Amino acid sequence: MLTLTENASTIVREITTQPGLPETAGLRITADGDQSSFAIAAADGGEPADQVVEQAGATVYLDEQAAVVLDDKILDAAVDDSGQVEFALAVAP
Repeated sequence: MLTLTENASTIVREITTQPGLPETAGLRITADGDQSSFAIAAADGGEPADQVVEQAGATVYLDEQAAVVLDDKILDAAVDDSGQVEFALAVAP
């Protein structure tokens, strides 16, 4: 199952706990058709077939294809100098 670093958990929590968002809000990751790239967006909740990853108060929803591809990965995140969030994947040891 996808795991999150402490930085990723913190950033996902910051994104998804903004005023006006429901308690079910999370980050949703979807795989494109050939599974070589992913789309990441804040979502009010997951879709019925999504795998839910909850870690350190952060919630991530993975569509079925993303869940398979990211099963052995670690999601990291950082904020660059301009305030943009950057996500990175690594293979779990």
